[in-house]
Amino acid sequence: MVPKHRQINRLGMALQEVSLQNQGVGNAISDEELARATLYGFLAQLLSRSPDAETLKLIAGTGRSEGDVGSALGALGEAARSATVAQVTEEYQNLFIGLGRGELVPYGSYYLTGFLQEKPLAKLRRDMATLGLKAKVDCRDPEDHVASVLEIMAGLIDGRFGGQLDEAGQRAFFDAHVSAWMPVFFRDLEGAKTAQFYRAVGHLGRVFLEVESAQFQMAA
Repeated sequence: MVPKHRQINRLGMALQEVSLQNQGVGNAISDEELARATLYGFLAQLLSRSPDAETLKLIAGTGRSEGDVGSALGALGEAARSATVAQVTEEYQNLFIGLGRGELVPYGSYYLTGFLQEKPLAKLRRDMATLGLKAKVDCRDPEDHVASVLEIMAGLIDGRFGGQLDEAGQRAFFDAHVSAWMPVFFRDLEGAKTAQFYRAVGHLGRVFLEVESAQFQMAA
């Protein structure tokens, strides 16, 4: 990829402490690509479950850095410093689970069609099969859950699922399954009534995807 946002590269080491640790990364990749994958994985972790005490403490130690992404990550650190595990756990429940459903429905099919398990999920499953990817056997959520799609994107960059995807392949997956709906999801998360800590998560996700989209367009 063409030279990218330096702030993401510089944030890579800090993010790795609070992310999925890039388990299974095989081939060596650039620091910049590792930082991108780490940020995708970091967002996936925060959207798959509420952070525990250790993770919240690590996030709270994050300061601001240059650029929009660095500023957004710093704001997330500030939000973590004023939050407790109990508060964030309740917030996650209200936002994404609720009684019957949460304030937001974090699935691609819902955002694209208004219904769950529709054609966007079928397309994602076909593309996953083409890439040799399978759903986790212990996961009850459909594959188009926001956390699942973000984790796939991380793996396509760093090779944690057995092989890295080139820039064109990353861009194709991003266009089909990320940019098609996630910018709206993250904007909704920023403005959600029950969001406090997760308002900052929404801001970070929105800003990061804006930078990713711009860089993919420049490289096209």
